[in-house]
Amino acid sequence: MSLADDPQRTLDPEERDFYCQTLAAFANDRLDILVGGAYAFGRYTGIERHTKDFDVFVRESDFYQTLRALEKAGYATEVPFPHWLGKAHCGEYFVDVIHSSGNGVAHVDDEWFRYAPRDEIFGLPVLLCPAEEMIWSKSFVQERERFDGADVAHLLLARAPEMDWQRMLRRFGPNWRVLLAHLVLFGFIYPSERERVPGWVMRELLRRLEAATSAPAPPGRLCRGTLLSRQQYMIDVEQWGYLDARALHDNPMSEDDIAVWTAAIANDGSKNT
Repeated sequence: MSLADDPQRTLDPEERDFYCQTLAAFANDRLDILVGGAYAFGRYTGIERHTKDFDVFVRESDFYQTLRALEKAGYATEVPFPHWLGKAHCGEYFVDVIHSSGNGVAHVDDEWFRYAPRDEIFGLPVLLCPAEEMIWSKSFVQERERFDGADVAHLLLARAPEMDWQRMLRRFGPNWRVLLAHLVLFGFIYPSERERVPGWVMRELLRRLEAATSAPAPPGRLCRGTLLSRQQYMIDVEQWGYLDARALHDNPMSEDDIAVWTAAIANDGSKNT
């Protein structure tokens, strides 16, 4: 039985009530939300985590309306990072309202909702973040203090045969090397389970790698490491003259977004999704 099946087993009553009331607030305002984080991860993998936060994912167009619903329910809210994250607080517990990822890549769109499985949490009906989109978002979390590679491997172990791999490839798009890296690691971690990833997926990604290896190196000095870690590649863009991939035209982060997200490195409590 997972934490979500029997939340009273490990959750404080105040924490459980907070999460139930937030879900009720969303339902009362007819807001579309997806449950992610530890609850969705536990449903997919069977791995339980007891955290003091509850992650909900929304479209950007619903972001501030979702926060207002939490304010109406009596909770203090803040928007530390407008490009992806807002929060509501109840004592030591909080709800994260997420519409993208810290690197600006994993933007929540209609497809997150179209492919979201139905479930129940705290006896209430919810939609979960799809496993494909969880992998897409988690694959880029490679900070010194937080690396979500094990989460990706466990999601693949649990869900790979049923996944929509065409959608996964489309999600990663030009960042396909990140997906390939995780799939190579999956084969290393679980050698007896590597066939859970369809062979055609590996062949397609290796074909791309071969084509890229045979082609001339792209012009300019670009560092995509900032898409993986907001901290560990700052020397590249601040001192060594590399262009920050987050500043490219195809990334929705503004200069202000990048500056605020970078300045928060000093706050160890910040998420790195």
